Amino acid sequence: MADDPLEPPAQPQTEAAPAAASPSPSPSPSPVALLRPRREAFEHGLLPIPKLIFPEGTLAQTLAQVKEKLAAAAGEGGGRVPAAALAEALQIPHDQAALALATLAAVLPGEDPALEAPGGGGGGADIRDVLLFLYIQSYKRLVPRAHKDSPAVTDVWPSTSAFDGYLSALSPIQLVRSNSRRFMPSQADEEIHQLSYLQKHMANILTLLADSVEGEGDDSLVLTMETFEHLGFLVRFSEGTPLSQAATFFANSDPDMPAAPVPAAQVHDWISQNISSSLEFSTEKSTSKEVSQQASSDIDVTMADANATNARNSTPTGTNPAYFRNTTFVEGFSKTSVVKHASDVKGHSVKVLNCHESVIYILAPLKYVTVYGCSDATVVLGAIGKVVKVEHCERVHIIAATKRICIANCRECIFYLGVNHQPLIVGDNHKLQVAPFNTYYPQLGEHLAKVGVDPAVNKWDQPFVLGVVDPHDSLSHPAGVSDVQAESATRLDPDLFTNFLIPSWFGTEVQEPTKCCPFPLPEIYGVSQSKKLAALEDIRKTIRELQIDDNRKKELANALHAQFKDWLYASGNIRQLYCLQGD
Repeated sequence: MADDPLEPPAQPQTEAAPAAASPSPSPSPSPVALLRPRREAFEHGLLPIPKLIFPEGTLAQTLAQVKEKLAAAAGEGGGRVPAAALAEALQIPHDQAALALATLAAVLPGEDPALEAPGGGGGGADIRDVLLFLYIQSYKRLVPRAHKDSPAVTDVWPSTSAFDGYLSALSPIQLVRSNSRRFMPSQADEEIHQLSYLQKHMANILTLLADSVEGEGDDSLVLTMETFEHLGFLVRFSEGTPLSQAATFFANSDPDMPAAPVPAAQVHDWISQNISSSLEFSTEKSTSKEVSQQASSDIDVTMADANATNARNSTPTGTNPAYFRNTTFVEGFSKTSVVKHASDVKGHSVKVLNCHESVIYILAPLKYVTVYGCSDATVVLGAIGKVVKVEHCERVHIIAATKRICIANCRECIFYLGVNHQPLIVGDNHKLQVAPFNTYYPQLGEHLAKVGVDPAVNKWDQPFVLGVVDPHDSLSHPAGVSDVQAESATRLDPDLFTNFLIPSWFGTEVQEPTKCCPFPLPEIYGVSQSKKLAALEDIRKTIRELQIDDNRKKELANALHAQFKDWLYASGNIRQLYCLQGD
């Protein structure tokens, strides 16, 4: 299924249309559809594999050579590149090539059954998608914004030099906080950065995709409509109009009579015009917002204040169609519980950001979930059809049924997983543990089927470990740090494994409710569970058989209730109980 439409239909800007007028200081929504970057490709499609990342100065030339090698293999496979061919072309191990194709599958705008087929890359990927995927590996994430008083910040925060040991001394949460939340790039900033990257590299990208024909100069490189549609991997219009329908040179083409190829230069002019219009509108919008928040941005906001102003079901509803229309945010919660069902989620993506000492339930079928900057929290994720990314978290329990998961820069976290692909572990991690999936809710089976997660396949204990340094991210690992393999995860002791109970009042009526965990429990964990249940039954039997009078039975019941209440308070679960009953 392709990415969901994000906006009501609007007339996209055509090649002949004039550029959008400069917005006023308080801009209203653009009268034309805006060309947006596909955030999924940049957020979930970058791999810290050095041989996938080429120097910018030789990027186009190197990928042109790679294209020749892949084209030879793809010619024999109907235009598709298998993992073996990618491994040979890039001189990387086969398992890394298979990982690259699996990652590509996770960020494609539509489903590719051949690529999803089992067997390390399945039937291979379309060569055009592979080339676009390899190209964006050169992307560098946006660095934190500079403080208006840089010397003052230098006095407060220690140096982040790669050579003074400061970074390695920081925990993931401290690292995020040391850059200060208000100096971190906003979602809008990141989209502008991504658009600027595409604007800079679009000419090279089109040249890489184009076919050579007889002709002179710019007319010697052309793009077919099919190839042009593959640019949907990188960009899309805000209302979901296919690129070929938005472009005048391909609009209303007859499927029985395909449109003639178009010169790459003409395509470049059209895309550049749309990117420039989007950047103009987005930059003006972002600047206007910064000006309006300048006074408040210099005041430290406590977590309590943040929660007081944060709606319980937090979803941005700004007027700018260029941002966030397919993402629901759960952000800034502390010492509380938050529940989101499918009806509460807008779009196909959820981001759980900076939540602490809380329990977050996301009981919905989704494509993407990001959990970032959380601590001492439990996050329950129902069914995720593409990928879950967990980053910069401490002492967090993640319970996830997903096709894929990536774990980066986390500490002392436990992951209870039902996952179809090997969990990817990258970055500076410490004391991670993995365990089998341990919960259910009535709609879980339905949600798993909807997003294509197979409960019969669970690779929870087969992590794929890459390096500590992420070349795309200068925040946690600046240039100059040598790379080593990331610390892997260990299996949770079966004696410490417990089932997680989701309150029954969360569920809604379904014809065939899920009544147990759909992922089979490994034998060693099943044996441990059986022992615990047997011990519990022995205690119950002993209590039932006690020869005591009614007064003593009442005293015993009161003592058990008091101990249970003490445990609720000591564990913090009493707070969750009150929060959920309040909902």
